[in-house]
Amino acid sequence: MYAVVKTGGKQHKVVVGEVISVEKLDAVAGATVTLPALFVNDDSGVLTGAEAAAVTVTATVLGQGKADKVLVFKFRKRKGSKKLRGHRQQLTLLQVTDISVGGKKASAKKGEAAEAAAVVEKAAPAKKAPAAKKPAAKKAPAAEKPAAAKKPAAAKKAEPAAKPAEKKPAAKPAEKKPAAKPAAKKPAAKKAPAEKKPAAAKASTPAAKKPAAKKPAAKKTTKPAE
Repeated sequence: MYAVVKTGGKQHKVVVGEVISVEKLDAVAGATVTLPALFVNDDSGVLTGAEAAAVTVTATVLGQGKADKVLVFKFRKRKGSKKLRGHRQQLTLLQVTDISVGGKKASAKKGEAAEAAAVVEKAAPAKKAPAAKKPAAKKAPAAEKPAAAKKPAAAKKAEPAAKPAEKKPAAKPAEKKPAAKPAAKKPAAKKAPAEKKPAAAKASTPAAKKPAAKKPAAKKTTKPAE
């Protein structure tokens, strides 16, 4: 048996034991809600209209949640207008517990009931079982080792008393050497006077001057008298 119910402006096909998510309902976790039926199939026929409205579909609220984020992007060409918004729809998690038709109640199938139980376990926060304590391991008694045989104490040999060290005679102070006399200064060597070179003999005869070449005088042209 299954039914089609309406809630939050949407229709859902449900069976007993199924877990569905619907638009947010004002109900706390653990509360019981009734959903209006639009269509019912009770394995012997179908019910619609007023007959389906007489069917009672009961569900239990498991908790509240949100759907995945949906991005809304608006863009106007050649207007420089962009707008990006995000939306997460609030949802309510329901588990269908009963579909009653005229006093008859639908029973959930074994497979569907197991699936519904698994979904409920995932939705509810898992409680950690206390870890079982392991019994402490008993320590084996340590094997006693035989006591080591004591070695006889070695006889201490009497050492002869150390003789006092002989004192060495004090070293004689070093004799002072007479101060070295200053070295005798040598007389400075006299420089030999430089020999004067005889001046070069001046030429007794003056250099003969070459007579300047005379240019021929330009010839005067006389015009004939008219």
